[in-house]
Amino acid sequence: MSALGSVVRSGVRGRRVQTLVIALAALIAVAASVLGGSLLVVSAAPFDDAFARQRGAHLSVRFDAGRVEAGRLAASGRADGVSGAAGPFRTAPVVPRSDGPGSGWPMTLVRRGDPGRAVDEVELVDGRWPARPGEIALAAGSPIPPVLGASIAFPDLPGGPALTVVGVARSVTDTADAWVVPSQMPALTAPGDDGEGDGSGGYQMLYRFTEAATAAQVSSGVASVTAGLPRGAVLGRQSWLTVRESVARDTSVYVPFLVAFGALGLVMSVLVVGNVVASAVGTATRRIGVLKAVGFTPGQVVRAYMGQALVPAAAGTALGVLTGHLLAVPILAEAGEAYGTSSLGVAPWVDGVVVAGVLGLVAVTAWASAWRAGRLRTVDALAVGRAAPAGRGRRAARAVGRLPLPQPVALGLARPFARPARALAMGTAVLFGTVAVTFTVGMAGSLGRVMEARAHDAADVVVPGPRPGPGPGGARSDGPPRVDPALVAGAVESTAGTARHYAAAKLRATVAGVSGIVDVVAFTGDASWGGYAMVAGRWIERPGEAVVPTPFLAATGTRLGDTVTVNVPAAPVTVRIVGEVLDPRNDGRQVFTDASTLAAARPDLSESSHHIAVRPGTDVSAYVGELNGRLAQWGVAARAGGSGGGSDMVLTLNALSVSLTLMLVAVAALGVLNGVLLDTRERVREIGVHKALGMTPRQTLATVLTSVAVTGLVAGAAGVPLGMLLHGWVVPTMGEGAGLRFPGSVLAVYHPAEVVPLAFGGLVIAGLGALLPAGWAAGTRTATALRTE
Repeated sequence: MSALGSVVRSGVRGRRVQTLVIALAALIAVAASVLGGSLLVVSAAPFDDAFARQRGAHLSVRFDAGRVEAGRLAASGRADGVSGAAGPFRTAPVVPRSDGPGSGWPMTLVRRGDPGRAVDEVELVDGRWPARPGEIALAAGSPIPPVLGASIAFPDLPGGPALTVVGVARSVTDTADAWVVPSQMPALTAPGDDGEGDGSGGYQMLYRFTEAATAAQVSSGVASVTAGLPRGAVLGRQSWLTVRESVARDTSVYVPFLVAFGALGLVMSVLVVGNVVASAVGTATRRIGVLKAVGFTPGQVVRAYMGQALVPAAAGTALGVLTGHLLAVPILAEAGEAYGTSSLGVAPWVDGVVVAGVLGLVAVTAWASAWRAGRLRTVDALAVGRAAPAGRGRRAARAVGRLPLPQPVALGLARPFARPARALAMGTAVLFGTVAVTFTVGMAGSLGRVMEARAHDAADVVVPGPRPGPGPGGARSDGPPRVDPALVAGAVESTAGTARHYAAAKLRATVAGVSGIVDVVAFTGDASWGGYAMVAGRWIERPGEAVVPTPFLAATGTRLGDTVTVNVPAAPVTVRIVGEVLDPRNDGRQVFTDASTLAAARPDLSESSHHIAVRPGTDVSAYVGELNGRLAQWGVAARAGGSGGGSDMVLTLNALSVSLTLMLVAVAALGVLNGVLLDTRERVREIGVHKALGMTPRQTLATVLTSVAVTGLVAGAAGVPLGMLLHGWVVPTMGEGAGLRFPGSVLAVYHPAEVVPLAFGGLVIAGLGALLPAGWAAGTRTATALRTE
């Protein structure tokens, strides 16, 4: 091994604490950066691959068959900017019945003779394409399990047709829930609706544009293909960008969060490396002189100290890449499976950029700190000791000495002024550790508020509705039986202590422009107090009004004040959107309205759940017991509220934030440990003198610990507001990544009772870092300390 390699190896082995600090800081920075970068780049890759392979539709539009004829729609495929078109395909909203889960869920059925090729080539996952009447192909992910050979009946249609599942297919942009041959469609539409009738069915057109990379370009395409059509002919539309954003939503929500931790890790890496190398140079001045005396050039000296930083940084980088890969794969697995991608990995160039960036920063920082070592003259280096310059900090020591404090405490409080640069480095490490803790506490609070809004569990008492069981035909087997909601409401009103209550029934419907099933929640009574967090607008006040989540507005291209038609079983219902609510369930595909709005559709409300608020001072347990006595005759039971569950994403985010925060706090504490350890070793002779004059081990411990007290308090007080600012930027950005807007209550999670302890968190971090050096100093024998130079 070369002489330079021996020096590097000796430095890495001799400074184990510094080596661990650099490696851990690099690991955090690389792991968070690799994970965030890969999620940002790869999250939409399965969709992009499938879209290119299947020549997906940039735009799918559903038209009213009663307002526009098929020939005119076919001509729209030759409009300006259209590079390809498919259709018109006849569509029909149907309610199938099957021997299994998903029975009774409305679905959009499309007439299509073959999978197509030019636009939206539907990919067969299993089985074959329908070839004759009586056969049907279900979309992958259909609410009805796509089992080949299963029979699906439509008893609400004339003649009660039944179709056999012969294939399972996937449309990349979710253009349909199922497909049949053209000759099957007349049996699946309402009487007299042959394509020019009452509009219970419709037409679907699929378009590809020459330019469709942005929402503005897609909107321009919409205007082109719908120009000249009668007003009201367009029932709904869906852009491929909306589907793409929905696909990437589950992973992109992590990106702002990981960017924040990646940035903190990078800054900590730079600070730690700079501090460690500068400290190594400052405490090894004599050794540098020896190296130069035996023939080392200034460049070799600089490279030696750079190597002592790059070796542990490289080890931490390797572990960080591995950690980032291990964390990214499970998060991306679901997206890959949904589009038939066998596996997803982190893009190699992401690894390359992150590794080069982190090691480059470490190298530049180490060079800047080691440059001083190369410039030292050999004679000066051999003559200079390692103690702090005489006289530095004496004014501070005299000022602190006038305070009514014990002498050991006064000595400790004055110590940072003797080494201000080192104290600043330790304070900066504590600052970022406090920022991470404050940010994580706020993150947990915000996610908790989101989960509260998701659960809508503000009621004191709940009477659950029946839950679908595994029995044939969707029979209920593991929940309360069906019961007239009016009977339950009467029992609730007659129970002493009832303040207010409402019932909620969930229906399943479809909405043009929104892929998949839309949940329609119909309320009987005022539900505004039920825990629904309003983002904009107001709650429902009269029939015909509805409140919807943010993703619903984005998917349908609507805003507050617009109307939308909801295809519930039996009859379509038009509602006016008056409010925007925070609700991430079912990807935001929900509509909240009053039960009277759906009167024309004659909804089945027997599955309603009942939510009750009791009067102040009422014993909830006693109330539940009395109410259950009234409900027992119908076989239903009430329970106390507040049992809303969490979500896998929230659990993952909380686990990631806690893990990364603990690592950042460990880096901050180790940074303090490194600084205090260097300081203590420099002062070992001084400590020996103090012990010879009567300082006890406990007083020595107090001196060392108080030397970081001011630094910890100042850094903690500065870190809390910075952490709150970081939280105020990251959380809304995460909401945008999930397609949600958050109300102010989700962000206002810091309370004065929490902020003060957080500010003292800097003192805790500094104390933890100084504890080991303080114990070493307290346990050092007086004679040993006095003999140390």
